[in-house]
Amino acid sequence: MLRARVTRWALVALGALLVLGGATVALARFFGKSGSRASIGVSVVARWLAVYVLWSFAGGLALTYGLLATYYSPAFAVIGLLGAICEYRASVRVGRERGLAIFVGVQLAWLVFVLFQNGMLVAGW
Repeated sequence: MLRARVTRWALVALGALLVLGGATVALARFFGKSGSRASIGVSVVARWLAVYVLWSFAGGLALTYGLLATYYSPAFAVIGLLGAICEYRASVRVGRERGLAIFVGVQLAWLVFVLFQNGMLVAGW
């Protein structure tokens, strides 16, 4: 019962965050400031939250069906937080393309880490 309440509140909080983020981006674009710091920040946070959910879901499925021996989701939360900070800083200083390059690079690095952790990148596999 308690777990269902916590899950429900977590989903409500996530939904409210995404709606608030979307409203912030829409408001910034309405006033002609689609590249504002708030707009970039909301985009980065929404992107990293979505990726965290997708990686956790995929890792859980892979564990359930025996494709992976181990998957540690909290490690990705830390790496995702650091990646989001780097992406935001790069997007503000250099441009959106550099920020997206960091986003994709961190995803690929995480994939390599998970494969290596599960012994799938060992010679002779």
